[in-house]
Amino acid sequence: MKCDLHVHSTFSDGENTPEEMVLSAISLGLDTIGFSDHSYMERNIGYCMTDEDGYKAEISRLKEKYRAKINILCGVEQDYFAARPAEGYDYIIGSVHNIFVGDESFEVDSSAETTLAACAKYFGGDIYALAEEYYRLVADVKRKTGADIIGHFDLLTKFNEKTPLFDESNPRYTAAWKSAADSLLKYGVPFEINYGAITRGYRTTPYPSPKIREYIISRGGRLIQSSDSHRADTIGYGFI
Repeated sequence: MKCDLHVHSTFSDGENTPEEMVLSAISLGLDTIGFSDHSYMERNIGYCMTDEDGYKAEISRLKEKYRAKINILCGVEQDYFAARPAEGYDYIIGSVHNIFVGDESFEVDSSAETTLAACAKYFGGDIYALAEEYYRLVADVKRKTGADIIGHFDLLTKFNEKTPLFDESNPRYTAAWKSAADSLLKYGVPFEINYGAITRGYRTTPYPSPKIREYIISRGGRLIQSSDSHRADTIGYGFI
């Protein structure tokens, strides 16, 4: 089956409407497209949905309109700190985009400069302490979000290829991601191979890193490919 279950539309931070995304998926010969716009958050809402009811209604309309040409699913990318539970969706992608420290927070995938500033402010300049906190949250993302798919497991490395923030072979970093992977593997839900940072020019390889993918596979874990597309012309990128 040719499918892409991680795409975003103008209901969150995508550049194209859901219908434009559907038409692109049809032109590519996909069997299934799954929408996974960002869950509503009380903070950092610039990239998140504000009209979940409208989103569900529009995806439902498109499901009916194009049912003879493609299967359309209405999912959600549920952030660890989402303001409300994910209900009424076909599936859930569980992700961690933010780290909260007290009443303040920062996005781990905003920019290298943001991550370094947060590291200095909240973690005394200890980047591995920041990584350990990130993976502590990732380890709990299935329980917290009800995820059917684990989203971009090592999102923290988004900028590491062009602006190295830390050594991915450091024992503390390795121990942190292995602990999170082990916690999630117990649930049997798939981890996504996510090509989104490639299409946006941040990486040349998908999430998670080859070493992490090998670890997941060696322990019986499952993987599913997704584009994390925010534009109609990147649906299925890397695998369709």
